[in-house]
Amino acid sequence: MSSNGDFPIYGSLGTLSAVLFAGSVSAEELWDPPAIKHFPSYQEYFHGHGDAEDLVDIGRSLFSTKFNRLDGAGRPGATGDSKPTPRDVMHSINLTRVAGPDAMSCSACHNDPAIGGSGDFVANAFVGAHFTDPPTMSTDIQTTNERNTTTLFGSGLIEMLAREMSTELKMQKQDARSEAAEKGIEVTVSLETKGVSFGRITVFPNGSFNAAELEGVDYDLTIRPFGVKGVAASLREFTIAALNQHHGIQAVERYGWERTGLRDFDLDGYDEEFSIGQLTALVLFQASLPPPKPKPSENAEIRKMEERGEVVFQHAGCTTCHIPELRIEASTFTEPNPFNRPGAITAEDVDGTIQIPIAEQPERYMIVKAFTDLKRHVICDDEINHFCNELHKQDNVDTREFLTAKLWDLSTSAPYGHRGDLLTLSEAILAHGGDARSSREAFTILSDTQKKDLVRYLLSLGRDTQ
Repeated sequence: MSSNGDFPIYGSLGTLSAVLFAGSVSAEELWDPPAIKHFPSYQEYFHGHGDAEDLVDIGRSLFSTKFNRLDGAGRPGATGDSKPTPRDVMHSINLTRVAGPDAMSCSACHNDPAIGGSGDFVANAFVGAHFTDPPTMSTDIQTTNERNTTTLFGSGLIEMLAREMSTELKMQKQDARSEAAEKGIEVTVSLETKGVSFGRITVFPNGSFNAAELEGVDYDLTIRPFGVKGVAASLREFTIAALNQHHGIQAVERYGWERTGLRDFDLDGYDEEFSIGQLTALVLFQASLPPPKPKPSENAEIRKMEERGEVVFQHAGCTTCHIPELRIEASTFTEPNPFNRPGAITAEDVDGTIQIPIAEQPERYMIVKAFTDLKRHVICDDEINHFCNELHKQDNVDTREFLTAKLWDLSTSAPYGHRGDLLTLSEAILAHGGDARSSREAFTILSDTQKKDLVRYLLSLGRDTQ
């Protein structure tokens, strides 16, 4: 075994790829056609030999495609880890709800209120279980972190918002580094972007820095807006991991020859299963999904409750983290993301970006009404500890920390909480501890009428999502 960047290379396994295919069935014994019908080239679209909107349509088709073995579905020689990790082929299984692969299509889980939306409790994923070899069938807390499926609506806006925030934070650090080097002194800088504070760092003349007071973001100051722990910077990173975990479909840019030294990393008999062009189409479709929108009730009495509830939401302190509106300057979504980690392409890998419009931009900026600060917070404590229910870290994020949930789809996103085990908004609010403890206590002292008004307001969010 040798290494290439962040991902290991397993060149010695290459001779096995022609021997094993999804268990004991050989390719010659299958008479079905592949399910995938689209094979777009990134370079053709980049050079204008096709409309980017056509890529969105292709992505929509791929999102609903029920992948089969002829597409490369399944991963007999690989775990579901986002980092290419081989598995003992004797432990191969076709489908399992726990360790995966656990779904045939993306839309199987992302479908409420429409394709690309959230999922019911039955669609929960088991993070960590997919790393295991042999595959585990246990959903015990010792084995896995159970996660509910969240919506992808508005995700293009969210990614562009996160990119702008990351750029501002990195510039603040760079300015402090330049000052420290020029003056030969320590420079402490408060990190803030879009009105959200991420603590402070102290930069030394040699360029190093102390991040002891950094809050809610990784040391590289990249905002990662996807996943309940905030571990994926882009839809592309998120999608590459999901394709492997849930479907056993490997993206070439992470699992192909250049990264691993193998053309069939998962040993299922199929080389180069998902191309850069196909992945781009899938990402652009997700990025094109419109943001969830609120809609007042048609019932006059309930509408008044919603109006009062919006005022209660603000007075209870909920907007400290669930910021109703954040400004964004971008009006287009560009792919790929410049902050992608190795194993997901950047513009330098493909000579440039492809873009699609994500919103009208009436003036210099627009508003993203997602009800989040895109910051990680500790949301449990010794007394209020419902959300202290995970034992396994993701990317070294504290098990008690979670990215502030986006509330703009509450009307359609039940059940609630990262595990989806809270059936009402009342339960979800009362489960907040840690950094959210004061807002929870403010809620508890409200009158019953005010509590009902608040819940009615929250249930209006996302009601107009199509």
